[in-house]
Order: sequence, then structure tokens, then C-alpha cells
Amino acid sequence: MTLAMHRLLVVEDDPGIRKVLRLLFDGEGFRVIPAETCALGIRQAQSHRPDVCIVDLGLPDRDGLAFVRELRTWSAAPVLILTACGEEGQRLSAFEAGADDYIAKPFSCPELLARTRAILRRVTLRDPGARTLKLGATSIDLGRRVARGRSGEEKRLTPLEHRILECLLRYAGDVVPHRDILREVWGPHHSDMRALRVYITSLRRKLEIDPVQPRHILTEPGIGYRLVAEQ
Repeated sequence: MTLAMHRLLVVEDDPGIRKVLRLLFDGEGFRVIPAETCALGIRQAQSHRPDVCIVDLGLPDRDGLAFVRELRTWSAAPVLILTACGEEGQRLSAFEAGADDYIAKPFSCPELLARTRAILRRVTLRDPGARTLKLGATSIDLGRRVARGRSGEEKRLTPLEHRILECLLRYAGDVVPHRDILREVWGPHHSDMRALRVYITSLRRKLEIDPVQPRHILTEPGIGYRLVAEQ
């Protein structure tokens, strides 16, 4: 995954700081998604599925810890806390809520950028999606979202297909329930099983030799789906 593909959610009520962060990260190839309240931040996270979040603790509706706790009920996206409160107790509360890093204001832009990149590197290193995936004769570059079969023809995965495949890959060999896939891919309030079936069918057409009799993306009737990486 290249930096140009990283989605950064900034949950910050100060418009001046939001502008600084947008200029900083836009210039480094990030796609910046702004939110000035906790409630909007949660909605933006559900809609855009950010790769990393920068969150202020002092938000006008609820504090940033509420955002982290709610996010952690359905997403493992890394969170960097950026706040004027530098007390040790506040930092510990942030980590206990599920934050990954903490920087106090006023902050250094180069340091913030370096820490954000470090978080993304750690996620990439532990994320099976960072590898090339082999499904029989099909090779998938999950970083570029491109599949290549026996003929050498490239087939590009859509963002939603990519998220579903990454979700199945994290639990490769195990059955992933429908509700877990829906929560991880679309957000906590999505329950459209028809959409999931449509995207699974599309993935099979791109990745399976015989989509009608799949060998790798298997259905467990009434439960969910299972990814078999090698036969």
C-alpha cells in the first residue's frame, strides 16, 4: 500500500489545526477526512474506513476517548491522540481506551508525520494483507489491489472487494460469520446480506478458476464464509 492510498481521519474541533493537518498530510499523499465532533468522526469512520485516525481529546460534544472506545467496538484502525492535555493519567486513559500513540499540543509537524508513518508501518507489518496472496493459479497483490491469473491478465479489485478479502484473510481457514464481515467492511450498523453476497460473487469471478464451484472462497451455509488460501 502506498501513502497515496492512505485515508487519514482527523477528529479535531479547532479549524486552524484541521487546516494545518490537511496541508501537512495532503502534501504527503494522504487523503484527509475532517470531522469537528465525536459524532461526525464516528460517521466519517463508518463511511470512509480510515487507515489511521488523529483524534483530539477535547471535542465539543463528547471527548476523544468516547470516539476511541466506540471505534474499537468494530474497527482496529490505529488511533493517534493529539491533545493539549499532557497529564500522565490522561495518556494512560487514552491507551486503555485503545489508542496507539499520543502527542501533546503544541506539536512538531515532522514528529507527527513520522509517528503516523511509524504506526502505518507497524500495521502493515502485522497485517496479512501486506503480502501477496496465492489462491491456486491466481496471485493477488493486496497492496495494489490487483489479481493476476494463469493468462497473465490483471483484474483490479474494488475497495469493498479488497476489504472483504482482507477480512477473510485475517481469519484464513476459519469461518467468518456474516455479521463480522458486515461490521468490519461496512461498519457496525450495516446488515445488508444481499450486498455481501453480491460482492462475494464478484470476488469469485475475479479470483476463482470456476466461480460456480469455488475452491478458495467457501460458503458455510447459514453462518458465513471461509478463505482457503492453498489446497
